[in-house]
Amino acid sequence: MKAAVLEAWGKPLKIRSVPDPVLGTGEVLVDMAATNLPSYAAEVFSGKRKYALMLPAIPGAGGVGRVRAIGPDATRLAIGDWVYCDCTVRSRDDALSPDITLQGVSARGDGGLKLQRYFHDGSLAEQMRIPTENAVRIGPIDERDAARWCALGAALVPYGGFLAADLRPGETVLVSGATGNFGSSAVAVALAMGAACVVTAGRNERILSDLARRFGSRIRPVKLTGDDLEDRSQMMQAAGGPIDCVLDILPPSVPASVARTAFMAVRPYGRAVLMGGIGMLGGEDLMLPYPWIMRNCVTIHGQWMYPTTAPPRLAAMARAGVFDLGQYEIAEFDLDRVNEAVAHAAANGGPFKMTAVRLGK
Repeated sequence: MKAAVLEAWGKPLKIRSVPDPVLGTGEVLVDMAATNLPSYAAEVFSGKRKYALMLPAIPGAGGVGRVRAIGPDATRLAIGDWVYCDCTVRSRDDALSPDITLQGVSARGDGGLKLQRYFHDGSLAEQMRIPTENAVRIGPIDERDAARWCALGAALVPYGGFLAADLRPGETVLVSGATGNFGSSAVAVALAMGAACVVTAGRNERILSDLARRFGSRIRPVKLTGDDLEDRSQMMQAAGGPIDCVLDILPPSVPASVARTAFMAVRPYGRAVLMGGIGMLGGEDLMLPYPWIMRNCVTIHGQWMYPTTAPPRLAAMARAGVFDLGQYEIAEFDLDRVNEAVAHAAANGGPFKMTAVRLGK
C-alpha cells in the first residue's frame, strides 16, 4: 500500500510503498478514505512538540474509512461498514488505569510506548490496523463526505472534557480558549449537549463575533484584556448567573494566568476541567489557591482525550444533526500532496477549519 512516512524529525513526509498491515486477533483492518491534519502537525513532524513517537512511522491521528477485514471478536462490525478510526488506544490488561498511546501521534509513559510498538502506524496510509473497539460505526455515508466526518476528531477532545464534568442540559459553561480550533469545537459541543449558554473567552474579537453569529444568543463573548480581575468580572457578568462548568483548552503558548482567571470564575460547588497545554513548554504552573478550592468545594478534573464511550455517542449526535458537521470548512489534498497539506494546515488553522488528506487507491 501507499503511505506517508516520517523518517526523521524535521524531514518532509516521504510517500512510498510499505507492506500492507496484517490482521491480528482483536483487530480490524480499515481501507482509509480520509484523515485530518491539525494546524500544529508541522510542529509535531519537526520535533518541536517533542511527541513520543518512535521513527520511522506513518503518522496521522485516526480518520474515516471502510472495514476491510475483522477478527473473531467482532460481533456487530461487518466488512464494508463506514467507521471512524479512533486513535486513542488503551491497554486491555488494566481497566482501572490503562496505558494509552495515540496511534500514529504520541504515547503516555513507558506503558504507552510499549503499546505504541505494536499499534505504531497512523492514518496517513491506504490501510490502517486498529483495535476492534476503536472502529466506531458511523452508518452509511457518501464517500465524498468522508473528510467532513473527520471533524469528529476535533470535537471528541472537548466532548471528553464535558463528559468528565458531567455537563447537564441547562447549565452555563465557560470555555477558556474558545477562539482556537479545539476551543471553538468545545463551544459547538457544549451547545449540542444542551448548555443554556456558553461564555466564550478569548483575545480575537473577530472570532468571538463569528461564534456569536454562528450560534446566536446562547453565546456570551468576552474579549480578554489581560487584567485578571477585570476579565473575571466580565466573564461572570456575561454569564448572567452562576457558571457551572469551566473547560480550559488553551494552547501551551498562553500564560497560566489566563487559565487561572477563567477557572476562578466558576461558582461554588462548580466544576473545572483541565484539557489544554499550559506548562507543557515551560513557564509558570497553574497555581490555583488551595483555600479557594477547598472553601468553595470546587471540583477540578484533569482529562486527557476521552472515554471509550465518547466516539459512538458523538457520532450518533452528528448522525442526528444535533452536532453539526456542516460548520466545518474543509480543504482537501490527495496523499501525494501531503507535505503541501501540512503547510496549508499550519497557515490556515482556526475555528471550524480543517485540512484533510484523501486516501485510498
